[in-house]
Amino acid sequence: MRILRIAQKTYPEVVGGGTYHVHAMSRDQAAMGHDVTVLTVGNGTRPRREERAGYTVVRRPTTAEAFGNSLSAGVARFLHGADDYDVMHAHSHLYFSTNLAALKRRFDSIPLAITNHGLYSQSAPEWVFRWYLRTLGRATFNSADAVFCYTETDANRLGEFGVNAPIHVVPNGIDTERFSHEGDESKRIAGDPAVLFVGRLVEGKRPGDALSAIERVQETHPEARLHLAGKGSLRTDLKRRVAERGLDDAVAFLGEVPHEEMPKLYRGADLFVLPSRAEGLPRTVLEALASGTPAVTSDLAQLVPMVEEAGTTVPVGDWKGFADALDELASSPEHREAYGERGRELVVTEHAWSDTVARTTNQLEALCEDHRQPVRIS
Repeated sequence: MRILRIAQKTYPEVVGGGTYHVHAMSRDQAAMGHDVTVLTVGNGTRPRREERAGYTVVRRPTTAEAFGNSLSAGVARFLHGADDYDVMHAHSHLYFSTNLAALKRRFDSIPLAITNHGLYSQSAPEWVFRWYLRTLGRATFNSADAVFCYTETDANRLGEFGVNAPIHVVPNGIDTERFSHEGDESKRIAGDPAVLFVGRLVEGKRPGDALSAIERVQETHPEARLHLAGKGSLRTDLKRRVAERGLDDAVAFLGEVPHEEMPKLYRGADLFVLPSRAEGLPRTVLEALASGTPAVTSDLAQLVPMVEEAGTTVPVGDWKGFADALDELASSPEHREAYGERGRELVVTEHAWSDTVARTTNQLEALCEDHRQPVRIS
């Protein structure tokens, strides 16, 4: 297949679960013999065309910004002239580039698949995206020949928003050999317990709840330490709160950690915490569980079935509940060990990256085959 992958951002320029998913999917499909081109929005610091890990990256500059979203006339022009691909595969309905791919599909015969990495953005209120999902977002999904969701929960939600395109549940996966309980631990992690947060420091991830929780946990576990791996707009405010509350010895800001270093980071932590108000099926949770690290997360519908087998879920915004859950697990090494074993087994069984690649590729090949079928006139 000649695959045109449309992704607003790329790894390693932007570190995150979605960008790494795009990179790893493109890399592995190229290794399978497919011709993969990733179309993205660049900022002018990288070449317009680049070969990477077996696939091609094509960048077009930003023309305008709206709601934190880059719009590129160059991406629109490239899509308009992209007639020699077998299939288009866009990532996340929340980006203008995916909207443009959907518009092309309405006037073109090249089939389109869209991967839903999560219904809501972390950078704006949920009501904004509910409105979007009932208007432009729904139209974007309905232009696709196939929509990929990580969970049945998100698939059902799309149906509730009026999406009638064919929806396929393809669980997100990770490399369970790299993310394992066996191997070296990061020397950047310390504390008893050592609690790890991985993600952007933005409102939607609610890192402030993790900060409030660790302060309370320290009352019973004075050696507890929270490690924040990531960067974002809340970093300055969080550092100010740490200084004001005298938590310098209890909180460490690790910044953006390269993907290659993450396995050691997870293995060095006793507990993983993610208080987000919205998620798809985050790679960070899968990576933590695969590493044998129990998780304490928000009780989001798509997370509860998995996390409650290998940790604890807490209502969104209930920082005291997060503190209680962390405190309980910190006091029980036996529970942590049991949760760690279950989490590892669950991810290996149901969320192997090789399965994600195979199932996604099979669906794209099916779209190509359907597109090649001649129209029969009776």
